[in-house]
Amino acid sequence: MCGFVGYKIFEKKQDDSKILKSMADTIIHRGPDSEGYYIDDDIALGFRRLSIIDLDGGSQPMCNEDSSAVITFNGEIYNYRELRAELIAKGHVFKTNSDTETILHGYEEYGKGILDKLRGMYAFVIWNKKTQTLFGARDIFGIKPFYYYKTDKAFMFGSEIKSFLPNPDFKKDFRAELLPDYLCFEYIPNENTFFRDVYKLLGGHCFEYKDGRLKIEKYYDIKYNIDRTKSLDYWKNKIIEVFRESVEAHRISDVEVGCFLSSGVDSSFVAKEVSSRAAVNPNTNIEEPVKTFSIGYEGNALSELDDAAEFARAVNLPNIQRKMSGDMFFEDQAKIQYILDEPLCNPSEVPLYYLAEDASRYLKVVLSGEGADELFGGYPLYQAEAQLSKYEKVPSVLRRAASKALSHAPNFKGKHFIVSGGQPVWKRYARCNYVFTAKDRNTVLKNKVTGGDPALLTKGVFDKVSGLDSESQCQYADIHVWMAFDILQKADRMSMAHSLELRVPFLDKKVLELAMQIPPEYRAGADFTKLALREAAATEIPERSAKMKKKGFPVPLDALLREDKYYNLIKEKFAGDVAAKFFDTDAVIKLLDDHKNGAHNMKKVWMIYTFILWYEEFFVKR
Repeated sequence: MCGFVGYKIFEKKQDDSKILKSMADTIIHRGPDSEGYYIDDDIALGFRRLSIIDLDGGSQPMCNEDSSAVITFNGEIYNYRELRAELIAKGHVFKTNSDTETILHGYEEYGKGILDKLRGMYAFVIWNKKTQTLFGARDIFGIKPFYYYKTDKAFMFGSEIKSFLPNPDFKKDFRAELLPDYLCFEYIPNENTFFRDVYKLLGGHCFEYKDGRLKIEKYYDIKYNIDRTKSLDYWKNKIIEVFRESVEAHRISDVEVGCFLSSGVDSSFVAKEVSSRAAVNPNTNIEEPVKTFSIGYEGNALSELDDAAEFARAVNLPNIQRKMSGDMFFEDQAKIQYILDEPLCNPSEVPLYYLAEDASRYLKVVLSGEGADELFGGYPLYQAEAQLSKYEKVPSVLRRAASKALSHAPNFKGKHFIVSGGQPVWKRYARCNYVFTAKDRNTVLKNKVTGGDPALLTKGVFDKVSGLDSESQCQYADIHVWMAFDILQKADRMSMAHSLELRVPFLDKKVLELAMQIPPEYRAGADFTKLALREAAATEIPERSAKMKKKGFPVPLDALLREDKYYNLIKEKFAGDVAAKFFDTDAVIKLLDDHKNGAHNMKKVWMIYTFILWYEEFFVKR
């Protein structure tokens, strides 16, 4: 695990080495154990290392035998030992036992075909000196980040956007035109970022850069292959088999591995599988139980600490807990927004930040349950789609007419169901109007928006699976949008902020291929979620944990924003210069006041507040 930076040298500078080091130093939190640099007449590559596999021999940038190719790599390859043996049999000579060198020799042997063989989380670049080609790729889910900056005069890349700031060729410019869509989604749902000319390389994509031309292509396509011939019992047993193997692969490490633990089925299943096989602490060479880490709130009904502790006791695992105060939601929030690179207003990033801080005091690697909801059907929106499935048997012309007729009617029980049921699934997709709707964002924006349905930004994702049932379509969209730009963004940044590697065994190629076969009725229904996964987990963990309803990393922010201390802190920002630059300050202060007086504007208030902090970090302070 590490962070990398680099840029194509268009014009040699005397201080290239100084520039490169400054770029790498901005992301030292991703790799505090060591640093490495490579510069020739054409390329500059920098590296910060968090040592986890081959502690002595995995330094980067790493060259092949004749130094004709050099790699920088962030992530873990879980099948590297098998690939290494395969490559040795083909005549390749290895200098290290690292997974990094496996990618490098694999690229020599298979070209971009190596991507079809990799199992893991990764982002990397390989500079081929012979062909003067830069090749790079990102894992199929986008677990590990990859950004690039491209103009006619510059091309740079790195694990985090902030690494570009010390480079004099980087021209920082805010893309204000993206703000309206951000207000709807709480992230930008595509490859764009708020920094002009800075883009995300999307998950499952690779690129070649040569002679100033950038060619990007998709090398892996997630596809449903639903099999309705198998029973629920079959899927239960298959999940146990495949997930157990995935966890075993994700435990590979030369340092101690622990687990995050909430009260839910996902993290409980992970922790139980990790702990089911003996773990020897590399530091003491003694077999020790796997440490688990939980976070919650003092005296708050939302806290999951009691449930986490009960599960840990039941399976004989140590559980290290931390209780958050209200102040903790605010005291590090500016730092959190800086760490994120792109603004994100998901309140769960705050407890995740402190949870990672706690775990980092004990170890370097944790496993977590991210991805289970998207793959196996864990969100309420999938339940809603399951409920609509029967209504969709009514002719579409009748459903559309009813939807149109009632859309402006006074609210009544069942109105939302009928209105939604008359819309195509891409248009009713809940993530499109997740915080502000397309209509009410204009109540707070200084520069009003005309048109621009945010649902159109994700329609292309739905078009790729338009023949599937609506529940599967929404899961497919969530994998490519919600999970990619929200869940995995905060998971990577909050863990790496504390030099902690977070591994996600549900987001494994083999687990994915299995999940894509399970029929929707074994995923979510009107009164259940993750049916097949829960059935599998129930064979391994206490029944209470297997049946625990999803809480979604709950936070007490709604109540905190009504307290005078935090209300006044936010109001000061809402009345400030940054707010006035983008928002109608009277309108945003009214949102805050209305919330204090009993309305439920938490998500909207928090979004505007965190955006202001993010903008100050990148465009006022720096």
